[in-house]
Amino acid sequence: MNICGKIVTLRAPELADIPDLHRWSNDPEIWRMLGGWHFPFSSRSTEDWVRGRKDGNLTDHVFCIDTPEEGLIGTANLVNIDWKNKNAYHGMMIGKANLRGKGYALDTVHAIMKYAFMELGLHRLDGDMIAYNHRSIKFYIDKCGWQHEGIRRDWFFREGQHHDKVVVGVTREDYVSHVAKNKYWD
Repeated sequence: MNICGKIVTLRAPELADIPDLHRWSNDPEIWRMLGGWHFPFSSRSTEDWVRGRKDGNLTDHVFCIDTPEEGLIGTANLVNIDWKNKNAYHGMMIGKANLRGKGYALDTVHAIMKYAFMELGLHRLDGDMIAYNHRSIKFYIDKCGWQHEGIRRDWFFREGQHHDKVVVGVTREDYVSHVAKNKYWD
Protein backbone atom coordinates (compact mmCIF):
# COMPACT_ATOMS: atom_id res chain seq x y z
CA MET A 1 0.00 0.00 0.00
CA ASN A 2 1.35 3.41 -0.93
CA ILE A 3 0.74 6.40 1.33
CA CYS A 4 -0.47 9.47 -0.50
CA GLY A 5 -0.02 13.06 0.51
CA LYS A 6 -1.40 15.94 -1.51
CA ILE A 7 1.65 15.95 -3.82
CA VAL A 8 3.92 13.08 -2.72
CA THR A 9 3.54 9.34 -2.66
CA LEU A 10 5.39 7.32 -0.04
CA ARG A 11 6.24 3.88 -1.35
CA ALA A 12 8.56 0.96 -0.71
CA PRO A 13 12.16 1.17 -1.99
CA GLU A 14 12.67 -0.60 -5.34
CA LEU A 15 15.76 -1.86 -7.14
CA ALA A 16 15.44 1.01 -9.63
CA ASP A 17 16.02 3.44 -6.72
CA ILE A 18 19.50 2.09 -5.95
CA PRO A 19 21.52 4.66 -7.96
CA ASP A 20 19.87 7.63 -6.21
CA LEU A 21 19.90 5.98 -2.78
CA HIS A 22 23.57 5.09 -3.21
CA ARG A 23 24.50 8.62 -4.27
CA TRP A 24 22.61 10.17 -1.34
CA SER A 25 24.06 7.68 1.15
CA ASN A 26 27.53 8.94 0.23
CA ASP A 27 26.79 12.66 -0.02
CA PRO A 28 28.68 14.41 2.82
CA GLU A 29 26.46 17.52 2.64
CA ILE A 30 23.34 15.41 3.28
CA TRP A 31 24.88 13.38 6.08
CA ARG A 32 26.41 16.40 7.78
CA MET A 33 22.86 17.54 8.53
CA LEU A 34 21.53 14.16 9.73
CA GLY A 35 22.13 12.24 12.93
CA GLY A 36 23.63 8.82 13.29
CA TRP A 37 26.93 7.27 12.35
CA HIS A 38 27.81 7.17 8.66
CA PHE A 39 30.27 5.13 6.64
CA PRO A 40 30.93 5.05 2.91
CA PHE A 41 28.40 2.74 1.25
CA SER A 42 29.10 0.69 -1.86
CA SER A 43 26.43 0.27 -4.51
CA ARG A 44 26.38 -3.41 -3.50
CA SER A 45 25.63 -2.59 0.14
CA THR A 46 22.84 -0.25 -0.99
CA GLU A 47 21.42 -3.02 -3.17
CA ASP A 48 21.68 -5.49 -0.28
CA TRP A 49 19.84 -3.01 1.95
CA VAL A 50 17.00 -2.61 -0.59
CA ARG A 51 16.77 -6.37 -1.18
CA GLY A 52 16.89 -7.02 2.56
CA ARG A 53 13.88 -4.82 3.35
CA LYS A 54 11.12 -7.16 4.40
CA ASP A 55 7.60 -6.32 3.29
CA GLY A 56 5.31 -6.26 6.28
CA ASN A 57 8.08 -5.41 8.79
CA LEU A 58 6.12 -4.53 11.91
CA THR A 59 8.65 -2.22 13.57
CA ASP A 60 10.47 -0.40 10.76
CA HIS A 61 8.80 1.26 7.79
CA VAL A 62 11.10 2.93 5.25
CA PHE A 63 9.58 4.88 2.37
CA CYS A 64 10.82 6.45 -0.82
CA ILE A 65 9.34 9.90 -1.42
CA ASP A 66 8.05 10.04 -4.97
CA THR A 67 6.50 12.90 -6.95
CA PRO A 68 4.76 12.83 -10.34
CA GLU A 69 7.09 15.47 -11.80
CA GLU A 70 10.43 14.54 -10.23
CA GLY A 71 10.19 10.84 -9.38
CA LEU A 72 12.25 9.76 -6.37
CA ILE A 73 13.34 12.79 -4.31
CA GLY A 74 14.19 11.38 -0.88
CA THR A 75 13.33 9.00 1.93
CA ALA A 76 11.21 9.01 5.07
CA ASN A 77 10.66 6.51 7.82
CA LEU A 78 8.76 5.35 10.85
CA VAL A 79 11.14 3.12 12.80
CA ASN A 80 11.43 1.55 16.22
CA ILE A 81 7.65 1.28 16.32
CA ASP A 82 6.59 0.39 19.84
CA TRP A 83 3.13 -1.11 19.47
CA LYS A 84 2.52 -1.42 23.23
CA ASN A 85 3.22 2.25 23.96
CA LYS A 86 2.05 3.37 20.51
CA ASN A 87 5.03 5.48 19.50
CA ALA A 88 7.70 5.54 16.81
CA TYR A 89 10.70 7.51 15.59
CA HIS A 90 10.41 9.51 12.36
CA GLY A 91 13.15 10.79 10.08
CA MET A 92 13.24 12.25 6.59
CA MET A 93 15.76 13.29 3.96
CA ILE A 94 15.17 15.19 0.72
CA GLY A 95 18.08 14.03 -1.43
CA LYS A 96 17.63 16.42 -4.32
CA ALA A 97 18.88 19.75 -2.95
CA ASN A 98 17.10 21.83 -5.60
CA LEU A 99 13.75 20.49 -4.36
CA ARG A 100 14.17 21.51 -0.73
CA GLY A 101 11.81 24.31 0.30
CA LYS A 102 9.27 23.43 -2.41
CA GLY A 103 6.61 21.86 -0.15
CA TYR A 104 7.56 18.22 -0.66
CA ALA A 105 8.91 17.81 2.87
CA LEU A 106 5.82 19.45 4.35
CA ASP A 107 3.55 17.08 2.45
CA THR A 108 5.73 14.11 3.42
CA VAL A 109 5.58 14.86 7.14
CA HIS A 110 1.82 15.44 7.01
CA ALA A 111 1.34 12.16 5.13
CA ILE A 112 3.55 10.32 7.65
CA MET A 113 1.64 11.81 10.60
CA LYS A 114 -1.74 11.00 9.05
CA TYR A 115 -0.63 7.42 8.39
CA ALA A 116 0.93 6.97 11.84
CA PHE A 117 -1.94 8.45 13.82
CA MET A 118 -5.04 7.72 11.74
CA GLU A 119 -4.08 4.41 10.09
CA LEU A 120 -1.65 2.73 12.49
CA GLY A 121 -3.23 4.14 15.64
CA LEU A 122 0.02 5.43 17.10
CA HIS A 123 -0.12 8.05 19.85
CA ARG A 124 3.17 9.94 19.34
CA LEU A 125 6.17 10.35 17.05
CA ASP A 126 9.67 11.33 18.10
CA GLY A 127 12.43 12.95 16.11
CA ASP A 128 15.73 14.67 16.62
CA MET A 129 18.11 16.94 14.77
CA ILE A 130 21.67 18.11 15.12
CA ALA A 131 21.53 21.56 16.73
CA TYR A 132 23.05 23.43 13.78
CA ASN A 133 20.34 22.12 11.44
CA HIS A 134 18.22 25.20 12.19
CA ARG A 135 16.17 24.79 9.04
CA SER A 136 14.89 21.33 10.01
CA ILE A 137 14.24 22.31 13.62
CA LYS A 138 12.24 25.37 12.57
CA PHE A 139 10.42 23.34 9.91
CA TYR A 140 9.18 20.62 12.25
CA ILE A 141 8.17 23.04 15.01
CA ASP A 142 6.76 25.94 12.97
CA LYS A 143 5.34 24.15 9.93
CA CYS A 144 4.43 20.66 11.16
CA GLY A 145 3.16 21.26 14.70
CA TRP A 146 5.87 19.33 16.54
CA GLN A 147 7.03 20.42 20.00
CA HIS A 148 10.57 21.13 21.19
CA GLU A 149 11.04 18.59 23.98
CA GLY A 150 14.64 18.96 25.01
CA ILE A 151 18.33 18.98 24.34
CA ARG A 152 20.85 16.19 24.67
CA ARG A 153 24.09 18.04 25.17
CA ASP A 154 27.17 17.12 23.13
CA TRP A 155 25.39 14.17 21.50
CA PHE A 156 26.75 14.30 17.93
CA PHE A 157 30.42 14.44 16.96
CA ARG A 158 31.06 16.19 13.65
CA GLU A 159 34.22 17.69 12.19
CA GLY A 160 36.11 17.46 15.48
CA GLN A 161 33.38 19.00 17.66
CA HIS A 162 30.46 17.82 19.73
CA HIS A 163 27.03 19.24 18.94
CA ASP A 164 23.75 19.06 20.81
CA LYS A 165 20.83 16.89 19.76
CA VAL A 166 17.50 18.75 19.63
CA VAL A 167 14.65 16.42 20.58
CA VAL A 168 11.18 17.03 19.11
CA GLY A 169 7.90 15.16 19.27
CA VAL A 170 4.29 15.25 18.22
CA THR A 171 1.23 13.52 19.66
CA ARG A 172 -1.94 12.51 17.88
CA GLU A 173 -3.70 15.36 19.70
CA ASP A 174 -1.04 17.83 18.48
CA TYR A 175 -1.50 16.56 14.92
CA VAL A 176 -5.32 16.80 14.99
CA SER A 177 -5.11 20.34 16.40
CA HIS A 178 -2.44 21.38 13.88
CA VAL A 179 -4.40 20.04 10.90
CA ALA A 180 -7.63 21.68 12.08
CA LYS A 181 -5.87 25.02 12.60
CA ASN A 182 -4.01 24.96 9.28
CA LYS A 183 -6.69 23.06 7.30
CA TYR A 184 -3.92 21.05 5.67
CA TRP A 185 -6.09 18.31 4.22
CA ASP A 186 -8.98 20.62 3.15
